[in-house]
Amino acid sequence: MFRDLRLSIFVYYFSTVAAFLGVLHFLIAVVEVENLFLLAIVMLCIVALSGVFISKLSIDPLEEYVKNLQNLSKETLHELNLPISTIMTNTHMLKKNLSDEKSFKRITRIESACSMLEQRYNELDYMIKTQSQKSVQEHFDVKELLMHRVEFFYPLYPQIAFELELQEYKIFNDKIGLAKVIDNIIDNAVKYSPNSQKVAIKIYNSTLSIQDYGCGMDEVELLHIFDNYYQSNQNMKGFGIGLSMVKRFCDNNAIDLQFKSKPNEGTTVLLHFKEN
Repeated sequence: MFRDLRLSIFVYYFSTVAAFLGVLHFLIAVVEVENLFLLAIVMLCIVALSGVFISKLSIDPLEEYVKNLQNLSKETLHELNLPISTIMTNTHMLKKNLSDEKSFKRITRIESACSMLEQRYNELDYMIKTQSQKSVQEHFDVKELLMHRVEFFYPLYPQIAFELELQEYKIFNDKIGLAKVIDNIIDNAVKYSPNSQKVAIKIYNSTLSIQDYGCGMDEVELLHIFDNYYQSNQNMKGFGIGLSMVKRFCDNNAIDLQFKSKPNEGTTVLLHFKEN
């Protein structure tokens, strides 16, 4: 598709330039137009028309391509909703009647995996809405959101003790986007705390605090944490793009993001929400 598109744009651009030069030569050498203002108007009209046709030729196929992708994503989402709901409902029912510990653990693992699928489902739905420029903001309680996110991490990091001091705090913001931010920060807190088994999470005075007791960072590292592909520890898994995404989300949603860190003492991430 894109190869044909590039070829079509090249051919049209080449033809347009040739036509432009031909008309210019005709007006000057044959018709001998001496009115420069009229000549400029004619040339501007030709350039404007060419620009319209070139933009239409290049954008229309891409627009159709993106539209088809969005439709496919929406249809896929619709088809995924039923099996996910069915698995979740049936695992809940099976757990009630199980007495065997091994079977109970297996059902729990299935339930956990299904929860991850549901999370990916919500994220795909979120991406479609944001690309369609639909409002994704809503009223919600940050405390309730944090409880759900911590419950999500319990089976992933059973060795971590999450210390919670949460007050009810309702805001109007992008709930799914904030959940992704919280997931990223908690995941980093665990990942960069190999010798610690504690993460403290608090809500107080319009502020969300997530604190780890890991390796921490010095002032030089703090200057680069929002750079794309930067990782303070190259041995850690990941692509180094998480915190740049966190920073972009906070900037776009009126959230003040602050990092406090010291080497070998840990890092505290603060999200200050503006009062509604």
